Amino acid sequence: VAYLVIFHILFVLFAWTYWKSIFTLPVQPGKKYHISYADQERYENEERPEVQRQILAEIARKLPVYTRTGSGGIRFCDRCQLIKPDRCHHCSVCAICVLKMDHHCPWVNNCIGFSNYKFFLLFLAYSLLYCLYIAATVFKYFIKYWTGELTNGRSKFHVLFLLFVAVMFFVSLMFLFGYHCWLVSRNRSTLEAFSAPVFQNGPDKNGFNLGFVKNLQQVFGEEKKLWLLPIASSQGDGHFFPMRALCEAQNPLLANEEHWEDDGIEEEPH
Repeated sequence: VAYLVIFHILFVLFAWTYWKSIFTLPVQPGKKYHISYADQERYENEERPEVQRQILAEIARKLPVYTRTGSGGIRFCDRCQLIKPDRCHHCSVCAICVLKMDHHCPWVNNCIGFSNYKFFLLFLAYSLLYCLYIAATVFKYFIKYWTGELTNGRSKFHVLFLLFVAVMFFVSLMFLFGYHCWLVSRNRSTLEAFSAPVFQNGPDKNGFNLGFVKNLQQVFGEEKKLWLLPIASSQGDGHFFPMRALCEAQNPLLANEEHWEDDGIEEEPH
């Protein structure tokens, strides 16, 4: 009875997280990030790149946008005609800009981003436990098959097939889940792991790294009782994310640390 109860609990959590990963649509940027028709015409009719950059900078002046392109300009999507919020990217498969886009996943046939990244992580975790449970419960029958205690030919095939599939998926999921756990601990997306976000001072792969605990809270929220349930609890709305540089600038101790060091160097000869 205990085996069946655990099996059904894992199966329900596995199916629930998979369903949420599939049918939770990626969130697109809000209306204030879309440029007006007049600004769109002004931008498209301008042929000089430096003037186009000035137009985008003027439009984005009142928006909480801190990341830049490789050349230092405002990140703009020509296909969606909008100023990209920080960590937002255009998905060529979904043909939309997705907030905090991580990747487009063929497993769930959906774009993984701000709205469903937590569900995707839980789907990987419960899939891993599900495969481990199946492999552990089937392994004793595999031992019986190896020692010759199983005489039914069909039973042998079922045992070998279940064990092989469970172990194969467990190994592949273990590497994938471990990689995403590392990304969460650093507060990075898959895209940011390959290409560091660019700020006004240049690229910084740790620009959104707030520390291990706060990084977890960014994805799972502050309510720990909701962490293991596929219920939306991520912090923020996906348009703005706390940054390490801003946190240091807002802290007078950290902001003046460099200044104090300079003063100390100047006073040392005296």
